Amino acid sequence: MSKKLQETTNIKTGIRTAIDLDAYFNRIGYHGSVDPTLETLKAIIIKHTATIPFENLNPLLRLPVKLDVESLQQKIVFDKRGGYCFEQNLLFSHVLRAIGYEVSWLSARVLWNRPEGVVSPRTHMLLLIKLDGEHFITDVGFGGLTLTGPLKLITGEKQATPHEYFRLTEDGQEYVLEANVQNEWKAMFCFSLQEQLLPDYEATSWYLCNHPQSHFIKTLRAARSAPGYRYALNNNEFTVHQLNGTTERKTLSTAEEVMKILEDIFLIKLPDAPGLKKAIEGVMVQ
Repeated sequence: MSKKLQETTNIKTGIRTAIDLDAYFNRIGYHGSVDPTLETLKAIIIKHTATIPFENLNPLLRLPVKLDVESLQQKIVFDKRGGYCFEQNLLFSHVLRAIGYEVSWLSARVLWNRPEGVVSPRTHMLLLIKLDGEHFITDVGFGGLTLTGPLKLITGEKQATPHEYFRLTEDGQEYVLEANVQNEWKAMFCFSLQEQLLPDYEATSWYLCNHPQSHFIKTLRAARSAPGYRYALNNNEFTVHQLNGTTERKTLSTAEEVMKILEDIFLIKLPDAPGLKKAIEGVMVQ
């Protein structure tokens, strides 16, 4: 199968889109099989999460976040940027469908760092993949704890990824994804298997980019996973987490330092936006 400009068809809408697989694979440095197997899925995920960072520069700069496949490819693949969950998982879903995977779009309520009992809106996206009679979830866009491997859609079982262990539990009609962090299970998000459509994400994405209380327009966030490490940036607080449990933190003192970290560690080709330095200075914690 030629990898260039494969077309995918959305089962619900019938809309056909083209994805440049050669360009995507070059972007993440993947040169392996394109057969739709579990091994291929694992290999692509680890490359994607090690290369394409979570970042919210567009909302911070009040630049639009477009979710059509052409815009996603331009920004993430050709412009060498990252993105947040909708951008990352939508692009990844187009890639997987082009290869031949059966993919459904899901949404989730974020529970991470939320007080117990607080009901949040469905502001997160993840993917459901049917493969060889089994179902898996993938999520390349959760930021600091993004999944670096697929998880079987089964509950109560500790599942390994190249980074942390995760598990799924049940809460009524929903699943809860938990991560094992320093030997403690912490809830990340809850979700159902109700399939979502692009307008569902577009409405939520617009809210995240424009609502005055959205943290995406008030803080700078970036995250990337690498073999043995997770890197995170919260405003000007840079953190390196090692899988052995060691954590190093550094407060960056200038916008120039932040921009260098974004380029060198998070592998972001910074946008040519005149307000970038000022926006970074505006969120720096002294």
